[in-house]
Amino acid sequence: MAGDTRRGLGAVLRFLHDRGVVPGEDLVDANAAEALLAEYRRWLTTERSLAAESVRCYANQASKFLAELADPLAASLAGLDAATVTEIMVRHSIRSASVWSAKAFVTAVRSLLRFLHVQGLIPVPLTGAVPTVAGWRLSSLPRGLRGGDVDALLAAHDTATPVGRRDHAVLTVLARLGLRGAEVAALRLADVDWRGGQIVVRGKGSRVERLPLPAEIGQAIAAYLTDGRPTCACASVFVTARAPYRSLSAMAVRAIMGRACQRAGLPRLGAHRLRHTLATDLLRAGSPLAEVGQVLRHRSQLSTAIYAKVDHDTLRTLARPWPGGAR
Repeated sequence: MAGDTRRGLGAVLRFLHDRGVVPGEDLVDANAAEALLAEYRRWLTTERSLAAESVRCYANQASKFLAELADPLAASLAGLDAATVTEIMVRHSIRSASVWSAKAFVTAVRSLLRFLHVQGLIPVPLTGAVPTVAGWRLSSLPRGLRGGDVDALLAAHDTATPVGRRDHAVLTVLARLGLRGAEVAALRLADVDWRGGQIVVRGKGSRVERLPLPAEIGQAIAAYLTDGRPTCACASVFVTARAPYRSLSAMAVRAIMGRACQRAGLPRLGAHRLRHTLATDLLRAGSPLAEVGQVLRHRSQLSTAIYAKVDHDTLRTLARPWPGGAR
């Protein structure tokens, strides 16, 4: 809503400026951050080849950093130094709700500072002034859901309505294939190979991979496409329920998951929880870690290694006895 307000204000200021009601400097100051973020998004897309969802996340975090700078923005950037950068980062980290949030901010700000230096908007490279957030790999435990909870989520929507059929199909893909929310949102009609029984997934780093299309997923998608999806020119599988029809965003997928949790009587959970659940269920069913990594399409075995901690029976065989015997 805030972004829409700023864009609307910019249009009003342009109108008034063209008629000489307000001076040009006011227009520049009002739109400086938005214009800079637009250039930053283009740079992430064209120069860094980031996916649309990554661009959205980076720009969202970058806007928080720019909001910490004083007006006029150009002067603040020209005088930006390492001490100011570190102060902003520490202040934001204290306010962060989680380690993950702080790390996301750090990553985005480092990217933004590289962009600003390349564009000549800051005098020196300042990425080294961004402190690292303390965190230990594999320290957390992946949290999966119980089988009954997954079934409750899949049954949460009214499949007699078009929106219910869409949301049910979205959750079925998340739960049975372990896709990320952004990957589900990016599915295109041409990605579903009905004859070959496969589906094309566009993952992180612009990777394109083919996965099998189980009958349950095919039936859910087909039910939505034939009796629920509006007729439109959008090439995405899942589109908005109201015109103008456009592809669902990763945020919309999270909202679908949130509504399903509410209807199923569960606390609000992220769509990624279904990915964790699929991985832990596969491991407990006897699948080796290598196969779990293939299903999740991990590039590194380290990304899959965290799921070893949920296999308690196997871990017990590795545990050494307590010195001196049990007490």
